[in-house]
Amino acid sequence: MNVRAETPAERVGPILGVGGVLFDGGRVLLVKRGAHPAKGYWSIPGGKLAAGETLAEGVEREMLEETGLRVRARALVEVYERLPGPGAGRTADHYVVLDYLCEAKGGLLRAGDDAAEVGWFALKELDALHLTPGAAPVIEKAFRMTGGISGGQDL
Repeated sequence: MNVRAETPAERVGPILGVGGVLFDGGRVLLVKRGAHPAKGYWSIPGGKLAAGETLAEGVEREMLEETGLRVRARALVEVYERLPGPGAGRTADHYVVLDYLCEAKGGLLRAGDDAAEVGWFALKELDALHLTPGAAPVIEKAFRMTGGISGGQDL
């Protein structure tokens, strides 16, 4: 499902986004953004929520589009807000992103949609990556929520 981009004049409030945090044996799945915002940064897979879809449906759709993996959204990890920078003006993008812990259900790992690359990373590798602002604390919180396991058990 493609989400039509709004023009700044059409936007009446913040952009609502969703993200999926997926672990496999102590590694987290990340995508390298191929488009703005944050082009070239490693990030939690996700994107804009489409009109008429639930939060869980949005997470599951975005994960499939960006990573090729089918997932089930399990539990809310964090709500992250990204405000426009100083002097950006009223038409700059203001995002509110809800990140969910996910469980893998199948699929074939591949970069898709606006993801330039996709990969699994150990938590100790996060400091060396060019991560989107706020991603590391969300990943660390999600990992604590799993009790240090892969994220597939009920929370």
